[in-house]
Amino acid sequence: MRTLVTGGVKSGKSWYALKCSGEMKGDKIFLATATAFDSEMEERIKRHQEERGAGFITIEEPINIDLHSGDNLLLDCVTMWMNNLFYYGREDEWEDILRSFLLNLGENIIIVTNEVGLGNIPPNPLTRRYNEYLAKANRMLAEAMDEVIFMVSGLPIFLKGKEE
Repeated sequence: MRTLVTGGVKSGKSWYALKCSGEMKGDKIFLATATAFDSEMEERIKRHQEERGAGFITIEEPINIDLHSGDNLLLDCVTMWMNNLFYYGREDEWEDILRSFLLNLGENIIIVTNEVGLGNIPPNPLTRRYNEYLAKANRMLAEAMDEVIFMVSGLPIFLKGKEE
């Protein structure tokens, strides 16, 4: 099953993705995109590592997610991946990297991303461009997935898939 888990900040996306990953058989890969830019992010990454425990082979990849497509993969998260592309000045590469990732998509994959379409329009061009790129990436991912789940207050709402 190919699953996209989306929602707002702190809506339970990562928790739910980990819960769903329990159904994966065999070796599981956690593709982590977060980069510890500061002490707060270091603490957040550490907390996520403790939450997922030892049941995963962890690959830390801030940019080239397309090098790690495959089965039994949990990608957390597209939001941080896009952030990294902007941070390193490589945002113009996002579409090529994502298309390459989708070409080699495994059958058993869970992808986590933030929904950016529920807020207001940001006041600066950089953030507006970030939101535009992430929204387009989310649409590409949703189209390629068997299941799309929107998280609200820790509750899954099925937009596409088994409980449509």
